[in-house]
Amino acid sequence: MSAFDRLSLNQKTTNSWSLPEAIAGCVRAGLPSIGVWREPLVEIGVDRARGLLDDSGLRVSSLCRGGFLTGTGESTRREAIASNVAAIEEAAAIGTDCLVMVVGGLPEGSRDLPGARARMREGIATLAPIAADHGVRLALEPMHPIFTADRGVLATLGEALDIAEDFPSEQVGVVVDSFHVWWDPQLEAQVTRAGASGRIASFQVCDWITPLPADTLLSRGMMGDGHIDFRHHFELVSAAGYTGDIEVEIFNADVWAADPDEVLETMKQRYLDCVVPAPAAEPVAVG
Repeated sequence: MSAFDRLSLNQKTTNSWSLPEAIAGCVRAGLPSIGVWREPLVEIGVDRARGLLDDSGLRVSSLCRGGFLTGTGESTRREAIASNVAAIEEAAAIGTDCLVMVVGGLPEGSRDLPGARARMREGIATLAPIAADHGVRLALEPMHPIFTADRGVLATLGEALDIAEDFPSEQVGVVVDSFHVWWDPQLEAQVTRAGASGRIASFQVCDWITPLPADTLLSRGMMGDGHIDFRHHFELVSAAGYTGDIEVEIFNADVWAADPDEVLETMKQRYLDCVVPAPAAEPVAVG
């Protein structure tokens, strides 16, 4: 058994790589799993991607991303549902049962947060049975409140679970993303709640770094470079019954500018140093 048998590269961490390059990089690094993004997937086509993934032996920990369900207007909402149905079909085609859902922020010019959340709920209700028919689970990703206006009107794990629990656990789950949930005073209770109902669909890690860059989307740092206690999060999801892949998803200009192979080696070392439990010390011989 490898020390990295649960470690997954979210493709965004090596943003300069195409999907074929990312697959090959994971194989070189000895990683067992990859989280795929839709745009580079569509660039090469689902059939070619599935062939490359099958040949590599990699698991696909997730497809990123579906969502953006908060728009107004009938045509906008129809387009959003159609895009999400396509994402569900893509997830099934490349062999993952986890579609990460970034649910969307406020429409341009809107201040109606309750309305946006209501439309998001309606969209999830439409998509959940379609996802189930394809063997795919919608993984609702709560996002740090700094992103509520433009990316995700779900701000806490508790809110995400309130929605997920309206559906069978095999249809709708949640993402525990350390970057987005580390600040939440209710984190421990909500991870326990998620585990009790079998809702943890994905566990993602990257660090919260300060000072925040001007583009806060690029504030996701390498583990150990910021403020998050990843081992505590690992212990929480493990106690809640999660045994799946641990996906590293980093948005960071410096990381993106670095050599991707070197990024993977750093990622592997930080995974051992910061995320999974430290190995037990060898007993000291006496005598």
